[in-house]
Amino acid sequence: MDISALSSLASTTSAANAIEVALLKKTMDSFEDSGNDMVRMMESSVMPYLGQNIDVSV
Repeated sequence: MDISALSSLASTTSAANAIEVALLKKTMDSFEDSGNDMVRMMESSVMPYLGQNIDVSV
């Protein structure tokens, strides 16, 4: 293997690794947002009866 082919291979590998890392960061951010949404839903369901009944006097 000559130097130019080795350099090209290293550059391609480096670019592929950078793309994989960027994709993993996006995936982790998405999972974090989903987790935060889940926590908010669970916090709002602590009193599930709240707001279901309305007292009306006529």
